[in-house]
Amino acid sequence: MKSVCVFCGSSSRAKDVYFEAARQAGREMARRGLRLVYGGAGVGLMGALADAALEAGGEAVGVIPQALVDREVAHPRLTALHVVESMHDRKAMMSGLADAFLALPGGLGTLDELFETLTWGQLGLHRKPVALLNVEGYFDHLLRFCDRAVEDGFLHPAHRRMILSGTDLGALLDAMLRFVPPDAGKWWTRE
Repeated sequence: MKSVCVFCGSSSRAKDVYFEAARQAGREMARRGLRLVYGGAGVGLMGALADAALEAGGEAVGVIPQALVDREVAHPRLTALHVVESMHDRKAMMSGLADAFLALPGGLGTLDELFETLTWGQLGLHRKPVALLNVEGYFDHLLRFCDRAVEDGFLHPAHRRMILSGTDLGALLDAMLRFVPPDAGKWWTRE
């Protein structure tokens, strides 16, 4: 694992605890020599994450649609910034640049990126680890939803196990290194 794509919020209104988690993630990735791949914004948790990685001597590679560059939210000091046409292009490029995925707290965009990445893993389009840093229980309800999807027959238990989660960033990154993707297939039947 040499690069990790981080999904997180761009809101500047998030609680301080989430900003600190983003800064900690940036610093820890730099300390481990992991290249940060993310959405390229200089605002919200995204900006705090990239700033911390860069200040700690790490690399930060952004991928951002032209429409967001036009709104002046692109980070001005990244190791590299890839400007793409659309959000779809952004997700595809970030996936191609990353060996793993980590979600920090965020809103709809974070969830969109997270679930598309999980779906690609379920379909076998990648075999990369996907993890949630569960700061202050932020993802508790989401994880319960996934458990309910298993209980009700919508999600294979092996695909639920694709979602790594934890509250300790170092332990979570270590778990991502040990990740073995499931071989459950996309479709399954009840027995």
